[in-house]
Amino acid sequence: MDLSPLFLSRLQFALTIGFHFLFPPLSIGLAWLLVVLEWRGWRGDEAARRAGRFFGRILGVLFAVGVATGIVMEFQFGTNWAEYAKFVGDIFGAPLAAEAVFSFFLESAFIGLYLFGRDRLSPGAHWFSILMVAVGATLSAFWILVANSWQQTPAGFHLAGGRAELTSFWAAVFNPSTHHRFFHTMAASLVCGAFLMAGIAAWRLVRDRGEEAARTSLRLALVVGLVFAIASLFPTGHFSAEQVARTQPEKLATIEGLLDGRTGAPLVVFGVPHVDPPRLTHAVELPGLLSWLAAGDTDAWVDGMNDLRAAGWPTPPFAITFASFHLMVALGLLFIAAAGLGVLLMLLRRLEGARWYLRLLPWLLPLPLVATQLGWIVAEVGRQPWVVYRVLRTRDAFSQNVTSGEILFSLALFGLVYLALGILTIWLLARTVRRGPEPLPAEEVG
Repeated sequence: MDLSPLFLSRLQFALTIGFHFLFPPLSIGLAWLLVVLEWRGWRGDEAARRAGRFFGRILGVLFAVGVATGIVMEFQFGTNWAEYAKFVGDIFGAPLAAEAVFSFFLESAFIGLYLFGRDRLSPGAHWFSILMVAVGATLSAFWILVANSWQQTPAGFHLAGGRAELTSFWAAVFNPSTHHRFFHTMAASLVCGAFLMAGIAAWRLVRDRGEEAARTSLRLALVVGLVFAIASLFPTGHFSAEQVARTQPEKLATIEGLLDGRTGAPLVVFGVPHVDPPRLTHAVELPGLLSWLAAGDTDAWVDGMNDLRAAGWPTPPFAITFASFHLMVALGLLFIAAAGLGVLLMLLRRLEGARWYLRLLPWLLPLPLVATQLGWIVAEVGRQPWVVYRVLRTRDAFSQNVTSGEILFSLALFGLVYLALGILTIWLLARTVRRGPEPLPAEEVG
């Protein structure tokens, strides 16, 4: 078993960022859904006001845990990844400062107004507060994705003294993958928020068919879920795949299981990856579609993993990258089908009567989070062995003076803290959901 400082540092970072990344997609998606609910409540919809109060409490829990877990993630750059921090410090300083000063400040200031100022602010000012929370969360995601996208497709820099030095702020910010990854992540976040709201609202409706707040939020969540589940596949997912084909051919070949380059390369719908030697069995392929995806021509040449390794470019781990990508796509199709069925039932006025469907939705609630974790694995493992693509290898980026024992201790400590945080979060959310939407104060009724 590998207990080297490099492996343990990677494992600890995967644990901390994986746990943290459960909360931003839910918070971002739920915040934008609350913008719609609170707008409708401001305009006189009593059910929407009750739903806003209810899901606002859920947003507060998610936001608090997300902040706590995000702090730990950033500290690791200095503790476990000192060489990496030294290398990218000049590049990451500006976007991370912008995220902290503008985005996080905006989000954290207005979340307080939204949660505690509901009965103290005017309805318009209260709606504006949740709008600013959603805008702040979106801007925060943008700046974090700027930093991460720069690692995928570095631009606007030169190497000097063993460090990356910024030469163009705008070229670094709007590197070739930033906008594709941002829009795809936002679409995925709205799917997460929509299925969270839909699952909870459906559970409430099963308990009480007359609960108007649950009915209002369920209908909104299904429409938003369908729109952005489709957007996650096309256009944002499609354009992201095109970008990967142009800028990271090793990742493209690996996620598609293309061993040897060829013209008319097929798109693999299903296959079983094997590691030693790398191969794909039981493959179901669509001829020419990978060439079309990569170059807009079904007869175009696409490099395979063997071609790229022969040219001196190492390829990512095969099985985990391939499986993660295809499971993510399969889940995306499931979300389209599930939300589409719900919208159809809603149009046919059979939604509340379809008890089997209402009982199904809570079971689907965690799956968008699984899909976002799989997407993160595709992005990060698919970049290996580079921490900055074709510039800095992961093996050269970790802290040289941290021992395996020290990392094991912090790994165990973080694991226990995150376990406690996870249990507390589930307990708080379950208690809130069981209590359900509360009656409006007398001054808000009418």
